[in-house]
Amino acid sequence: MSAEVNLSIAYKWFEAFNLHNLEQLLSLYDDHAQHFSPKLKVRKPETNGLVIGKEAMREWWKDAFDRLPTLHYKVTSLTANSDRVFMEYVRNVEGEEEMLVAEVLEIRDAKIILSRVYHG
Repeated sequence: MSAEVNLSIAYKWFEAFNLHNLEQLLSLYDDHAQHFSPKLKVRKPETNGLVIGKEAMREWWKDAFDRLPTLHYKVTSLTANSDRVFMEYVRNVEGEEEMLVAEVLEIRDAKIILSRVYHG
């Protein structure tokens, strides 16, 4: 895929996430995609921070959207190449301090196959 196509996937990712549109978000992922997050490791230690497959991601993000109705991400930087997008954004939740986040989306055949979250 081209960097431009991968950037468009990242923009769709942010749109779906900020709308809390779980189905739209999951449609961007491969059925067997993996997602790693330090928040996941804390809230669900048995996962060691990693979930695999859309159903596991659905469960994780549904819980997040239900618990955090004001969760919103503000993009600060996107850098893409033919295989991945490096995203920097600010995590906002009403009543919580802003958090700087970096996330990498690895993309193959126009689907996200792996997402890795890093907190600053």
